[in-house]
Amino acid sequence: MSVPDRSIDPRILESAREEFLDKGFEKASLKTICEKAGVTTGALYKRFAGKEELFCEVVSKTAQELEKVAVEKGEVDVKTLTDEELIRAWDMDENYMLWWFHYINERRDGFVLLLCCANGTRYANFQHEWVERLTEYTYVYYEEAYRRGLTKKVVRKSEMHIMLTAFWTTLYEPFIHGFSWEEVENFNQYVCGLFNWYKVLGFEE
Repeated sequence: MSVPDRSIDPRILESAREEFLDKGFEKASLKTICEKAGVTTGALYKRFAGKEELFCEVVSKTAQELEKVAVEKGEVDVKTLTDEELIRAWDMDENYMLWWFHYINERRDGFVLLLCCANGTRYANFQHEWVERLTEYTYVYYEEAYRRGLTKKVVRKSEMHIMLTAFWTTLYEPFIHGFSWEEVENFNQYVCGLFNWYKVLGFEE
């Protein structure tokens, strides 16, 4: 049995990335992807069952890295945190926010594909599902702070979900709109002024 030539895989994936970014999943053409990659349609189908599997492979690294972030956040036992650590978990200073902007910038194409180009794939509801998952983990921090009396403000989980949706949308949008890194750095200052979780959740700053 012959061994498949995997050397063409990077060409296929790069061509697919460009086509999906340009046209989105639903309008992307496998024929165009193959032509730009310099491979036959048959060669592509030997590696991927179809267009959706190809899209999922293109975004897989970004999706896996986001999964790792979510898992790490979910593994924290908030009951072991000090009061100070529990409060500081909501600190959104410029360095913290810039870290997130760096994180997204390093995965810019993957984020844009997941957010804007995934209709018709299993990632079609990526943004909602990502925020929903983070809400589950984030709300635990708030509940523990409330249990300890660090805040007396009642915030429902549905309200937390809406606020986190706004928060993450603010992080995504500069990349969707094609901001340069310099523009992102400038925008970071506005974001830090926009989100004050201490005030929202009733913590003393």
